[in-house]
Amino acid sequence: DHGHGRHTSYRRSNPPPVAMKTAAVALALIGSAAAFAPAQQGARSVSLSGAIDDMAGSTMPFKAFDPLGLAELGSDTTLAWFRAAELKHARCAMLATTGYLVQGAGFHFPGMLSTSENISFEQLSAMKPLDAWTAVPEAGKQQIYFTILLAELITEARGTHYTKGGDLPTIVFPPIDFSGVDAETLKKKQTAELNNGRLAMISIMSFVAAANIPGSVPALIGNPAF
Repeated sequence: DHGHGRHTSYRRSNPPPVAMKTAAVALALIGSAAAFAPAQQGARSVSLSGAIDDMAGSTMPFKAFDPLGLAELGSDTTLAWFRAAELKHARCAMLATTGYLVQGAGFHFPGMLSTSENISFEQLSAMKPLDAWTAVPEAGKQQIYFTILLAELITEARGTHYTKGGDLPTIVFPPIDFSGVDAETLKKKQTAELNNGRLAMISIMSFVAAANIPGSVPALIGNPAF
C-alpha cells in the first residue's frame, strides 16, 4: 500500500510511460462502470431476482442508478458477477485510496524494503506514491501480484460460487463473521461498504489523474503528493 533510509543515494524514479498511465486510467474507468450497476448483495446465499430498488447499495440520491443498463444485461448469473466485480473493485479502491493518503503523508514502515538493492521504506516515503511504486524492485512487485492472485483464488474457490447462488466474495484477511447480524442491520452495513467503495473508486481515479495530468483535478493542484 505505501512506499517507504539509509545514507545511500537513491534516484527518484521517473513516472510510468504515458501508455501505462492511460491504461491505468482506463482500467479504473472500467471498474467504476461496474461500481454503479446495482445488484443484490448478501453475506450468505443470495437471490438476484428481486427488485433492484430493494438491493443493497440502491440508495439516494441516485437510487437504482444504472445509466448503462448493466443490471438488465444477461441473466441473474450475469448480475451476480457484476455485483461481485463491484464489491471487489470497491474494496481494492478503499485500500488504494487509504494507501495513497498514508504514503502521501510520509508514513512508512521501518527498515529496508530490499537489502539486496539497498532500498529502504524511508527512501520510498520521500517520493510521490506512484513514483514509489515504480521504484519498488521487480521481485517485490511479483510478490504483491502473487498475494493478490492467491486471495482471488481463495475467494473464488470457496464453497458454492456466487454465480450459482452462493455467497459473494468475502474478505480473506481479516475474516469477518456477520452471521449473528440481523438482516436489516446487515443490509445497512452492505450498503455502507458499497457506497464507501464507490466514493473510493472516484477518489483513486482522481488521484491517478492528478498525478499524471497536471491541473486535471483542481482541488489537488499544488498538493505535494501529486
